[in-house]
Amino acid sequence: MNGVPPSGPNVPPSGPNGTDGGRNGRERFLADAVARGLDVQLVERLAARSLEEAAAILGISPADIVKSLVVKHKDGSFLFALIPGDRQISWPKLRSLVGVNKLSLPAADVALEATGYERGTITPLGSTTAWPVYADRTIAGKRISMGAGQHGYSAFVDADALVSALGAVLADISEPN
Repeated sequence: MNGVPPSGPNVPPSGPNGTDGGRNGRERFLADAVARGLDVQLVERLAARSLEEAAAILGISPADIVKSLVVKHKDGSFLFALIPGDRQISWPKLRSLVGVNKLSLPAADVALEATGYERGTITPLGSTTAWPVYADRTIAGKRISMGAGQHGYSAFVDADALVSALGAVLADISEPN
């Protein structure tokens, strides 16, 4: 693993409201990965204007980039949905799995407050709150790329190891874009 910080998994965030999408976010991500025994490869990359451009920069297909989406329950709690880049959340499937009749994507400031990460950097690893994680079954058996807590960085990880380390529910929760 590259750049393992000397601190533990509960590195306190900094910045407005105790959160940021900068170096400290990357350190929280790495510390949590270490604490969970995950082997991640951190890659610094150029900014991208689209998923397709990000995939080209990383030399992978859009399906191998997994979006970590923050989803809000009507009761005010949250969950993470891990969705391949070439797919989107199937709201009926996710609502059925979670056992609720209403879920939504929160505004960017609400997602930041819930996770400590800005959009574009969000990951369940190192989130300021350990929300439940639901991963789409299409990521199983793959090496994936995901947000690493800081703009300009991506992380590569074995999806099966990630699902196991997070105690995530692996299920059919997406549909083609």
